[in-house]
Amino acid sequence: MSSTEQTTAIPTGTWQHDPVHSSISFAVKHNTVMTFQGQFGEWEARLEDGRLTGSASVSSVRVEDENLAGHLQTPDFFDAEQFPQLRFESRSLEREGDSVSIQGDLTIKGTTQPVELAGTISGPVTDGYGNERIGLDLETTINRHDFGVSWNADLPGGGSILADDVDVIARLALVKQS
Repeated sequence: MSSTEQTTAIPTGTWQHDPVHSSISFAVKHNTVMTFQGQFGEWEARLEDGRLTGSASVSSVRVEDENLAGHLQTPDFFDAEQFPQLRFESRSLEREGDSVSIQGDLTIKGTTQPVELAGTISGPVTDGYGNERIGLDLETTINRHDFGVSWNADLPGGGSILADDVDVIARLALVKQS
């Protein structure tokens, strides 16, 4: 394989996320002036022969406010009781150098919509323990209403507490499985 093929090919085989060095998070504009962030504590991601799949447990969402964490579990937001998992399944994955574009389907609250994850890919490299690794830094922006997450409230001076657009961010360290 030439060095050009190595830097433009999608790694083959099975790659599992390293939970210590990976994260799945989201960010949304709050009160029109600041960005609110949350993260999922329990999730999985796997790249297998050019196909990226993943899921996150809604009950594992982490935010700084305990009351808000509870509100996110209700039907106003994720409805964890009825829809305990968020899911992603890629349809295509394209790499050009360090850039990657992944077309796939995201399911939130029982609704599946097409999304494009874009970002960078690095590796493969061999770590200090002899494991082969790749890194994926991916982002997409979704409209939360497209997934039935429509709770909001008006601000006294105009505008809404929450923006419609939500950034979804995946920072994945993937280890090749033998």
